[in-house]
Amino acid sequence: MIKENLLAVEKCIDESSKKRQQDMIEKVKLVAVTKNHTVEEMREAIAAGAAFIGENRVQEALEKYPQIGNTVEWHLIGHLQTNKVKQAVKIFDLIESVDSIKLAETINKEAIKINKLQNILVQVNLVKEQSKYGVYIEDLPALLSDIDGLPNLKLCGLMFIAPNLENLEEVRPMFKSMYKLFRKIQKTAYQTADVKYLSMGMTHDYKIAVEEGANIVRVGTAIFGPRQY
Repeated sequence: MIKENLLAVEKCIDESSKKRQQDMIEKVKLVAVTKNHTVEEMREAIAAGAAFIGENRVQEALEKYPQIGNTVEWHLIGHLQTNKVKQAVKIFDLIESVDSIKLAETINKEAIKINKLQNILVQVNLVKEQSKYGVYIEDLPALLSDIDGLPNLKLCGLMFIAPNLENLEEVRPMFKSMYKLFRKIQKTAYQTADVKYLSMGMTHDYKIAVEEGANIVRVGTAIFGPRQY
């Protein structure tokens, strides 16, 4: 069933891509979110073509990584606590949830220790949801400028988690705003950044996210079914 689900999601992404008003900057990366799913399920998805794995928690990823290894690209999509940075830098190819200079500096410090250039996205809290992490828009330029001065970090773009609204059309303007912001950041003259990814959209809203410019989507339930807690 995982294979069929994965193919169905990929087909929806292709269809949504055709509805885009914007230029396709990068082909859409489908990140299979494996939180609370087993290594066996992960292997099934990888065998079916999943090339990008998303984990919410460092501890869970650490348990799975030795069994999966670097056959896929690992994305950290959940909030990263500073005391988990050392382990995160060892295994994640892209940390999508950087939201403060303190966290960025800690990641940079640990990346220096293992001589790694750590790719990151900055998480934006567009509508100032109290329940979500992320930097507010007015604080974003300063954070991006500070990150640009950290030698072992490479800013690769932005990440956004939309509110879980019943009427999906209500999130469309938010995705539009994020795309506009993303394009603005792309045109900013940074020293080391390579701003090419806009990560937004999950199982319930990824189709609209792709239509509005996302080139990374993070999908779990639509691939693996409901999580077993």
